[in-house]
Amino acid sequence: MFITNAYAQGAAGGAEGQLLGFLPIILMFVVLYFLMIRPQMKRAKDHKTMLGALQKGDEVITAGGLVGKVNKVGDGYVTVEVSHQGDKPIEMQFQKASVQTLLPKGTIKAI
Repeated sequence: MFITNAYAQGAAGGAEGQLLGFLPIILMFVVLYFLMIRPQMKRAKDHKTMLGALQKGDEVITAGGLVGKVNKVGDGYVTVEVSHQGDKPIEMQFQKASVQTLLPKGTIKAI
């Protein structure tokens, strides 16, 4: 008697309202791309370029933390001189991808 009937109103704009609902999710993906995905792709590209430019005599750090001088570069492996035992150099073979950092020349002598 004293209470009037209330009717639900439809969403204004239809498809426009739905697009505005997805806007925060779209913004999150854009921010994720620029803060995480793009820098990771750039680092991977730089690492691949560095591995392609490896040559004999370069001083490197491996993923395991070993510091050494590259003696031989193959397609998938590199031979790294890590120490000397008398006149005989101690060499180890690593996968090319495990070379993490290329050091400036003379770094090993300075250590």
